Amino acid sequence: MDALWVLYLQRLRRDRWQLTSWVLSIGVLAWFAVEAIATTFGNQAARAEILQLATATPAILVLRGLARGPELGAFTFFEIYTFLALLAGLMNTFLAVRHTRAEEESGRAELVFATAAGRWVPLAATVLHGAVANVLVAGATAIGFLGGGLDPAGSIVAGLATGAAGFAFLGVGLLAGRFFSTSRGANGISAALVMLAYLLRGFGDATGQISGDGLTVTAAWPSWLSPIGWGQQTFAYTGNRLWPLLLPLVVGAGCVAVVGIITARRDVGTSLLAGRAGPAEAAPTLRGPFSLALRLQRGAIIGWCIGGLAMGVLTGSLGNAIQSAITTNPQVTAALRAMVEAQGTSMTQLLIAALFEVSGILAAACGLQAVLRLRQEEVAGTAGLVLSEPVSRMRWLRSFLELGAVSVVLVMAFTAVGAWFSLLLAGDSSGAVADIWQTALNQLPAALIYLSLPAAVFVLWPRATIAVGWALLGLGVVFGVYGGMLGFDRTLRDLSPFTHSPVTTGTGTDWSGGFWMLGITAVLTVFALAAVRRREVGAA
Repeated sequence: MDALWVLYLQRLRRDRWQLTSWVLSIGVLAWFAVEAIATTFGNQAARAEILQLATATPAILVLRGLARGPELGAFTFFEIYTFLALLAGLMNTFLAVRHTRAEEESGRAELVFATAAGRWVPLAATVLHGAVANVLVAGATAIGFLGGGLDPAGSIVAGLATGAAGFAFLGVGLLAGRFFSTSRGANGISAALVMLAYLLRGFGDATGQISGDGLTVTAAWPSWLSPIGWGQQTFAYTGNRLWPLLLPLVVGAGCVAVVGIITARRDVGTSLLAGRAGPAEAAPTLRGPFSLALRLQRGAIIGWCIGGLAMGVLTGSLGNAIQSAITTNPQVTAALRAMVEAQGTSMTQLLIAALFEVSGILAAACGLQAVLRLRQEEVAGTAGLVLSEPVSRMRWLRSFLELGAVSVVLVMAFTAVGAWFSLLLAGDSSGAVADIWQTALNQLPAALIYLSLPAAVFVLWPRATIAVGWALLGLGVVFGVYGGMLGFDRTLRDLSPFTHSPVTTGTGTDWSGGFWMLGITAVLTVFALAAVRRREVGAA
């Protein structure tokens, strides 16, 4: 018991700032959502009108949630819960991998296993650490909703739904750490599974059954495959059902049990999917820093491209299902037609724009990882070995930035290919099919910002590269994608590159914001390349 307590405190101390940031961000976002919605949509009639528009636009349901009526609590839960659960899921997967597979990679786990703690107590300490973190997330979410003046019972249920979803992903992260031989691979697959859960929930919500008045939606079966979807089934503020929370708790506990069984049967440092041993000598193609960067990151790039391809395929599949769903509700069909005509676009264009925005975030994350890899190489000491050869700092940085730019383009290209193919199979012959490549191109300027800006941070403040890089992307998503819903001031929303992404409509595409972002990217890139020559490798 003493060893468990010591290891738990060690994890708590190590994560004190990260955990505090996650918990406070989730709680403040919950509170801010209530305040913004109460201010922007202060009466029930306004919220009912928005819900009818949302249920008439299934692309909104993909990004938001399950509509359950216009009451303030239910409307707030509809607008923000899925994003809170997404954040909780990412927090838990990163936590799980950091204290399991990453510890084994560094060799610290073997030192701990050699003590009286053995191999079971560290696992128990990590599970305890994750469970307490999810209790804190649940509490912060409930307090945030309560601080906005919502019903106490519904706020507690909403908090429990967020924490329970997080616990399910804690188990997923622990299991991924046992399957993959590197923390990078475990983190990548864990984050992909969190996104998959978010998309399955979105697919189920968008293809669910809409009530006659357009104010509520009954989710389709894909939502029941997602821990985030299970949290929605609590119907916080309207039903306050607790039994759906048993599902994520059982999944999390089941994953922990499987991890325990695997732990008892494996050697320290091994994985179920063993890493392939590399060749004794480098291949002829591995001649420069660009090819080295590609070799180091090709697995992650392939994973992001597969995610983009899946997002594109989902566009066509979802569009076909939505077209059949909305024809059964004349009221929804009329509202959708009016909105489409007002915006000068089509149903397919709206859907493509919404889902390609998510793909743009994936592309930005893929490009960001290229810069983060620079810092990881520097901390590990391998960057110094590369630079001891006739390779300049500028060429080393330029190679990673070039690879990041190529990977951003590839993610969007795979998204476009998937969308084009699936829409053709679905028989969609609308003009929006021809606009797919333009829509994919529209996402590139914002994604490239998250390549050049972290590069400047890497040069000026190396120690903060990873934290600031992910924080910038997270804030960009909150301000740009959710800022309108949260009622953020336009000045604040304009800080996000995603706000300025060109949008294709029936009248054309305004690329003024895109050109500005490309110019900023060029300036930041030139600055980073010039400044990297003047700083020491491994500098803090």
